[in-house]
Amino acid sequence: MRTLVLDGGPGSVRALADALRAALLDAAPGTVLPLGPGESDADLRPDLPVEPGTALIVRTSGSTGAPKGVLLSATALRASAEATHRRLGGAGTWLLAVPAHHIAGVQVVVRSLLAGTPLAVLPAGGFRGRPFVEAAADVLTATGPRYTALVPTQLTRLLTEGGDALAALRAFDAVLVGGAATAPTTLARAREAGVAVVTTYGMSETAGGCVYDGRPLDGVQVRITDDRVELGGPTLAHGYRLDPESPDFACGWFRTSDLGTLTDGVLAVHGRADDVINTGGEKVSPAAVERVLTAQPGVVEACVVGLPDPEWGQRVAAAVVTTAPIPLAPLTDAVRAELGAPAVPRPIRVFPTLPQRGPGKVDRAAVVTLLARD
Repeated sequence: MRTLVLDGGPGSVRALADALRAALLDAAPGTVLPLGPGESDADLRPDLPVEPGTALIVRTSGSTGAPKGVLLSATALRASAEATHRRLGGAGTWLLAVPAHHIAGVQVVVRSLLAGTPLAVLPAGGFRGRPFVEAAADVLTATGPRYTALVPTQLTRLLTEGGDALAALRAFDAVLVGGAATAPTTLARAREAGVAVVTTYGMSETAGGCVYDGRPLDGVQVRITDDRVELGGPTLAHGYRLDPESPDFACGWFRTSDLGTLTDGVLAVHGRADDVINTGGEKVSPAAVERVLTAQPGVVEACVVGLPDPEWGQRVAAAVVTTAPIPLAPLTDAVRAELGAPAVPRPIRVFPTLPQRGPGKVDRAAVVTLLARD
């Protein structure tokens, strides 16, 4: 197992690209484990043999428990990258704007390797418009399709900044957005501004995004079992590190923690099953409340969680990020009108940013702590 600690700089990304090239193009034996700054491989036991057929181990974000090591083969990585290029309109040049030690970043590197095109890298540090514009310039002068991948927060910031940042964003032939649900108002805003945004759904266990704009990539299988999304096909991981009996993988399917519906082949994801709030016997979907909140003027992000309540068992609470100070009464009124009184958040608190766990993923446990403290 070759462990690479990535600092986000071009040098560490080149080291990752070289390691992945050996696995994907040279068929060299060995397993790559990319880690972020401060992460350790101790719990993944690099001293023990790696499970057969593993080209890459990616750590999950730990948003639903302890982080795990996802085992991905070279075949799965290639299948995902090739299906992405087919869906988008052909191999192209990529800008890496998300952390390379997460699956979304790894796949940008893999797609670039398979396309045989130079990879542009956004410098590490706080995400801002000017560095994005400068990094994008290396891609936008290339011939052929130009692509990048962002998380919703990055997309929101570029839309808000406007100017050169928005012009650069508009110049990409496709902007993949994933890692977390994107507010419908943000998507509408991006598309009205001429950004070729493509929503993606997937996870480390599926070698990254495997459903684009609700439709599975070629070869990817989707089914709903007991309201839960299950995924199969050639992009699927073959298990977790040191956990050969994981019930999440069975008979060629990965059982996610997400609730969803499938209508005429189009997948709609309705949030995580373990996030559902039971308040006085009424079940409330945080994702549904978040959609209502982010549809209101001035609200750019929302996280809805359940807080302990001595009378109701749980009560709905919300943390929101706004573009400017706004009255909160219209937010509660909107939730009550669309979802009913049990779904109304009490309280709603405004924060400058929401705590993150992994690229684009809100740290819900940290939000619970913040709201319980107020």
